Amino acid sequence: MVLPNKLHITNQIALNQAEEKISKQKAKQLFESGEIHRIEVGTFQGLSHIHAYLFGDIYEFAGKIRDVNISKGNFRFAAVMYLEPSLAHISKMPQSNFNQIIEKYVEMNIAHPFREGNGRATRIWLDLMLKSEIQQVIDWNSVDKEDYLSAMERSVVKDIEIKHLLQHALTTKINDREIFMKGIDVSYYYEGYSQFNIEDL
Repeated sequence: MVLPNKLHITNQIALNQAEEKISKQKAKQLFESGEIHRIEVGTFQGLSHIHAYLFGDIYEFAGKIRDVNISKGNFRFAAVMYLEPSLAHISKMPQSNFNQIIEKYVEMNIAHPFREGNGRATRIWLDLMLKSEIQQVIDWNSVDKEDYLSAMERSVVKDIEIKHLLQHALTTKINDREIFMKGIDVSYYYEGYSQFNIEDL
């Protein structure tokens, strides 16, 4: 079923293309306009700000907590009835070192607060925490898609693998435009969106 959208698109492939193009343009704008510096770091409010910014032109639900239960494969994300207290708890989790930040990221992934676009918004949210707290970000270009997806799948039970993978991809180039832009392209590639290069939009 195609998600209801502001563009009135009823074909899934056409919606995927429009979503990738528009939200990548918004991700580019997020960085270039300086709006990224106005996002609250490490809270659901901050994540909601990112999600609304990226997807607000496409979906009415952008930035809003989902009102349906969702799953991926055999894994069910946090049930709607527990989402709000769960998000309040995650917002208060410590984030003063790398391990704490990744633990917080893993919990937010389990919560999966939005109907669509969770991974793409949450990876920006993760990098903002790393940048603010330990003055590093992830060079997503050096994180293999299959390694990342399988580590995230297993992080629900044990987060050692995702910590190891991401720690080896850290860079001190925290304000580097190229690292950010390439990171967005890779982030979208993880989710199966790779038709548009962000620099061409």
